[in-house]
Amino acid sequence: MGPRPRRALAVGAVLLLAAGPSALAAAPGPGPSALAAAPRPYSAAHAVASRPGGTPSGAVASSGPGDRGTQLYLQNCASCHGPRGQGAQRGPSLVGVGAANVDFQLSTGRMPASHEVQQAPRRRPVFSAEDIAAIVEHVGTFGGGGPAIPRVAPGNMPAGREVFAANCAPCHGAAGAGAVLTNGWVAPPLYESTAVQVAEAVRVGPGLMPAFPSQVLSDAQVDDLAAYVRQLRGERLDRGGHPLGRLGPSTEGLVAWLVTLALLVGAVRWLGSRAGQ
Repeated sequence: MGPRPRRALAVGAVLLLAAGPSALAAAPGPGPSALAAAPRPYSAAHAVASRPGGTPSGAVASSGPGDRGTQLYLQNCASCHGPRGQGAQRGPSLVGVGAANVDFQLSTGRMPASHEVQQAPRRRPVFSAEDIAAIVEHVGTFGGGGPAIPRVAPGNMPAGREVFAANCAPCHGAAGAGAVLTNGWVAPPLYESTAVQVAEAVRVGPGLMPAFPSQVLSDAQVDDLAAYVRQLRGERLDRGGHPLGRLGPSTEGLVAWLVTLALLVGAVRWLGSRAGQ
């Protein structure tokens, strides 16, 4: 191989190595619009339980010893919360907690808990959407009212960012990535939360989180907030390229730079050895 083709080969190799990090860039994920277009299934039972005033009828009226919700509750919940949700030593009363609270705990997999913990983590739900609706309806027969399951409408993202910054970012972080609180409590990341779960958490206030009734945050503001959290969910995909285990942009950038530099030095040494032959 003559000197001109060899020089062209060297230039091509260096350009290919310099472009290497861009090849590691993560494939674009689903954008906010795609996430918004995938709402959580909303069963007929949810619709019944979420009627204004939280006075279920129809399907709830059929709740009895032989129905699905009663069976699931007695098998999975009664040992801690009591057969009529009156509470026990291992679990609080469910009378008056509301459909939103029960749906939030079950749909995020925090309940039923396999063992007693201070703050149950988010997990894959144990029950199907239909079974969750059945349990929600059965717990509703215990009485007491409580927040209904919110219906979330499309919101205004800039307005939601303001609501999030004023009420959520101090605990969950500006990016919604979660943070450690006091006495072993954590504010969980919001990336897996659906719009309905965001609205439920706002109305219920799970854990140390305060509840925000409609007198504090209107339904429209909750819609805006849910829209902004959906945006955060999409932005967690690192724009700079492959996340490398989400070590952080500075660390990941340094690792990418060191890898690229090592490849360039190796290429130069290889070309130098070839030129000496």
